[in-house]
Amino acid sequence: MDLDVAVIGAGIAGLAAAHELARAGREVRVFEAADHVGGRMATRRVSGFVVDTGAEQISTRGYPHTWELLRRLGLDDVPKIGRRLGVWRQGRVRPGLAHPSGLLTGAGLSVRARLDFARASRGLAKRSTADTERPEASRVGRATVAEFCAPYHPDVLEYLCQPVVSGFFGWQPERSAAAPFLALLGAIGPSTAWRTYHRGMDVPARALAARLDVTTSFPVREVLAGPGYARITGDGAELRARSVVLAVPAPVARRVYVNPPEHERPFLDACAFTPMVKLHLMLDHRPESDVYLLAVPRSESPSVSVVLFDHLKHPDRAPEGRGLVTVIASPAVAPALLDATDDEVVSALAAEAERFVPGLRAAVTESVVHRFRHGLPEATPNALALRGEFASRLGGVVDYAGDWVTLTPYSEAAVRSGRRAAARVRAVPRRQPA
Repeated sequence: MDLDVAVIGAGIAGLAAAHELARAGREVRVFEAADHVGGRMATRRVSGFVVDTGAEQISTRGYPHTWELLRRLGLDDVPKIGRRLGVWRQGRVRPGLAHPSGLLTGAGLSVRARLDFARASRGLAKRSTADTERPEASRVGRATVAEFCAPYHPDVLEYLCQPVVSGFFGWQPERSAAAPFLALLGAIGPSTAWRTYHRGMDVPARALAARLDVTTSFPVREVLAGPGYARITGDGAELRARSVVLAVPAPVARRVYVNPPEHERPFLDACAFTPMVKLHLMLDHRPESDVYLLAVPRSESPSVSVVLFDHLKHPDRAPEGRGLVTVIASPAVAPALLDATDDEVVSALAAEAERFVPGLRAAVTESVVHRFRHGLPEATPNALALRGEFASRLGGVVDYAGDWVTLTPYSEAAVRSGRRAAARVRAVPRRQPA
């Protein structure tokens, strides 16, 4: 036997799984297709700028597994962001999104919409709609985000829920289920609880990788489960492992795992991902803003869903006196931009973002485009309906880790799923294959 446990994917889910297994005395090797670790929590360092290509922040609420892991790693430099979020409406920024003051200031909502949102929030609290581990148990059922919002003032969808799910998850509210979104809102709390890592969002991934046996630039082509082992093929090599944890997006897992059990296939097939395209613009000065993150509704822009002032999120994201602005493409255009050239992405998004940051293009000194073909789990009603059966029977020779396992698109779900996968692997007695 070549390996005890192989973890495929060095994102935070795979690294968390490997860390738990190594602490339990298992021999673990992590394989990563990219030339770096972090996955959708990766950070690039370019000309003195710290560019978070994926996740942007965590919260002091709703991240218990993450905070436990950080304490274990001795990572305590996770400062409060301390800046507000806003919504663009009718030519200006409306601060207060995801903030307690939003119900008073409006945060882009009309008075009637604010009242409707308060009524909806009270109803959700009374009904205990769901938790982030079992979104399919929500009393909201399989309703999409748009269907959930239908009884309320149109602003609740168009200037609150749609900008949030499209900007943060890449979702279209008519396609994705409301239950995971509502569970996540309840878990992470207001923006006053949000924090970001000093030196970049990949800090925990790099700290974990430094303690583990990680092989980068090793794309796995095929995983074949056998009796008591799995065969891994990739990069001209063939290995056998007693256990494999597939810590990759569901569509990738479905492609490389050639013989998953019949009961796992329906959910794997249904678990689609939304693409994400981010444009990072390095600037010759630091533009001021009342908010560090501006959500742009689809009714206000056809191509931009978020404008993020990274130098306001944390001052170390840009050299002193310089600015860093990130523009996130809307779900309407992201699929087409996946295969566009970098110049085409810059042209399309920077021109539109100028509406929200006057003088933006003239201030750009350098740009970075990052594309995630598998950005975040789409959490469709069909996938939600199939998730419970899938989750109840996990624990084979080949297991899974990732935020998609619970259809909850945030990094805590990835960390938690990695730890749970490790526990299932540990529960299987080690034995040599026949």
